[in-house]
Order: sequence, then structure tokens, then C-alpha cells
Amino acid sequence: MADQSSNPSIILPKPPHPLHQIAETPTHRLLLKQWLKEEELILNRISFKETQIDSVRKEITQLYIFFFLFHSISLLLLFNSSSRDSPVGACHRSWIPSLCSLLCSMGIIWAVRYKTDVEGHLEKLLEREKEDGKLLGKCVEELKKKGVEFDLLKEVDALRRAKSLRVEAKAVRKWSARDFVTLFFFTVSCLVLGLTRVILCS
Repeated sequence: MADQSSNPSIILPKPPHPLHQIAETPTHRLLLKQWLKEEELILNRISFKETQIDSVRKEITQLYIFFFLFHSISLLLLFNSSSRDSPVGACHRSWIPSLCSLLCSMGIIWAVRYKTDVEGHLEKLLEREKEDGKLLGKCVEELKKKGVEFDLLKEVDALRRAKSLRVEAKAVRKWSARDFVTLFFFTVSCLVLGLTRVILCS
């Protein structure tokens, strides 16, 4: 009888999971911890920026309300006082309420413009934080997927280069919603000045 020799089946060892590879490699493990911590910080900054934007928008809304309330009450008071005083005397003194109205209007318009600029600046910062979060998230996913095959020098350098080369596109200056809001409030202020003159001199 011929000896039957059976060839033992060769079982290749299963490669370890990338996360196990990262856990066993100090440099990769430290980098992953650092990136996860940075991701958390970015999320916190995004949340804080969104809270700031909401707060600024509430302040802008309050300025809108105060602007219209101030002029409405002022016109009502002027109308009541003009009905009691002589038209000639009230007309001569019309520059006083007109000046007060103009100064108050300019102050509110400046405050609205300032707050809208702050809102725009915060929106740009928020957009930048979100872009940083996306870049970092991609690197974290690549690290988890590749394990020790993740090239630290190459990928980290690519991340830094992506952040440093990110240039904001400077669009040509155009009329924005903020400009129209400023123009609208200035127009209303001029109309109020005209109404003040009409009420006191008619």
C-alpha cells in the first residue's frame, strides 16, 4: 500500500484590525487621541460660535424694534404737543426734536451696522471651523481605516498644508443685505424728519 501523505492546509494568519494596530503603535495611538481631542474642541468652538451668532441676531432684532418704537412714540408725542401749542412757536422749535431724532437714528443705524458686521465675521469664523472639522474628520477616518499603513509624515503634512493654503475667495464687493438694511433705516429716518416738520409746522 502506498503511503498517502496529506498536505496540511496552509492557514494564513488574519491581519489584525487597524484599530488593534493603532493600539499597539504608540505614535499612531497618540496621534489618534490628539486628533479626537482636537475634533471635540472644534465641535465645542462651533457650538460656541453658533450661540454667539444667535445672541447677536437677537440684539439686532431688539435694535429694529427700538428704532420703530422710538420714532412711533416720538411722532405721537409731537402730534399731541402740536395740537396744544401755537403752530408758529412749535415750528420755530421744530429743529430740537428733529435734531434729537436724527442723532438717535444715526446711533441706532451705527449700532445695527456694527452688529451685522460682527454677525458676518462670526459666520466666517464658523465656516472656517467647520472646514477644519471636515479636514480633521477625513484624517481620523483614514487613520482608523489604514492602521499602521497610515503614513504619519505624509498625511499630517497634507493636513497642515491644506489648512495653510486655504485662502478665502475675495469676491468683488457688491451690495449685500446689510447695505440694504442700512439704506432702509436711513430712508425711514429722513421720512421721520419730514413728518416731524410737517406735524409741527402745519
